[in-house]
Amino acid sequence: MRSLLAALLFIPTLAGAQSEPRARARDLGVAPGIFATGRWNAITDVAGVRVGQTTLVGGDSVHTGVTAIFPSAENPFRSRVPAAIVVGNGFGKLLGSTQVNELGELESPILLTCTLCVWRVGDALAGWMLEQPDMGDVRSINVVVGETNDGQLNAIRSRPVGADAVRSALIGATSGPVAEGSVGAGTGTVAFGFKGGIGTSSRVLPSSLGGYAVGVLVQSNFGGVLQILGAPVGKALGTYAFRDAVEREKGDGSIMIVVATDAPLSDRNLRRLAERALMGLARTGSSASNGSGDYVVAFSTAASVRRVQPAGAAAPRGPATLTTTELANDETSALYQAVVEATEEAIYNSLFMATTTTARGRTVRALPLDSVRAILRRYNATTR
Repeated sequence: MRSLLAALLFIPTLAGAQSEPRARARDLGVAPGIFATGRWNAITDVAGVRVGQTTLVGGDSVHTGVTAIFPSAENPFRSRVPAAIVVGNGFGKLLGSTQVNELGELESPILLTCTLCVWRVGDALAGWMLEQPDMGDVRSINVVVGETNDGQLNAIRSRPVGADAVRSALIGATSGPVAEGSVGAGTGTVAFGFKGGIGTSSRVLPSSLGGYAVGVLVQSNFGGVLQILGAPVGKALGTYAFRDAVEREKGDGSIMIVVATDAPLSDRNLRRLAERALMGLARTGSSASNGSGDYVVAFSTAASVRRVQPAGAAAPRGPATLTTTELANDETSALYQAVVEATEEAIYNSLFMATTTTARGRTVRALPLDSVRAILRRYNATTR
């Protein structure tokens, strides 16, 4: 164990860092929905949201990492955002979920990693947060860590993601472009039988609908019958769940979906927004199998719904009352459309940007983009 961890290649992940040519969905004419994307077509198009990633590779054994999502530039414990978590299928180990749904707020960055690394990552995140300024009076903290099981390509029992990798991702979190594919928490994941990974996308509503942004980031590691814009890509390529009983492929796996918006939503309407993200997941061909952990974490960065917790022993519990201004129910429908579109495209990006990976005696190939382009043309499902 010690020699394996010592041999890890520790890689702070940069946007665009890939070992073979890949393309985002829009480069192939795959542009789901009707709304425009933001500047980066990423979760970071929601102002204040930052992403940091660390990729861990150790020879033929370790392929994993950690991805960190900050909801704002402020200390997330002192300036809490409303949040909600929705479970599509609960085969997973989402740390901190019960308190988020009980209080309707997020008080830490969201970290994604591999299944057996959740508790190590959670401990490292708590330690890092307690070291931050104005945290000297804190005696309880609820960190949120999600996971998918990358054990096909990763020596997961070695639990290789430790404090150094977590701190690197946290310290390196930035706005702007987000690295996708076989990076961070997506380094060793598999989706629809192809190499999965990290993917992101965004939508910006027209001014007549409020001009709000919705951003999505996914860690894809699930199964099903892949379809892209309705075209049966998985079936055409001969790679899909239940294709052959001998292969015992049941479509199991997991996905973590993180949704950010600058629309002023309460935790109640954030739950409704998160539920619609599962519709975007379904559009790609997932059936949320028995062994799949399908989770959505949604939060709002809007200042009018922020919940500030003053520092210092004189005010350890924050204000006695909160005054917020939130979007009315009748104004949320366009946001629901936007999150469905962004989730669908983020999943495509996670596949399109992933690279072929060989580990532990197995090679998982990347989705063949030339073949995908030909299939989409056959079904008139692409704009190129």
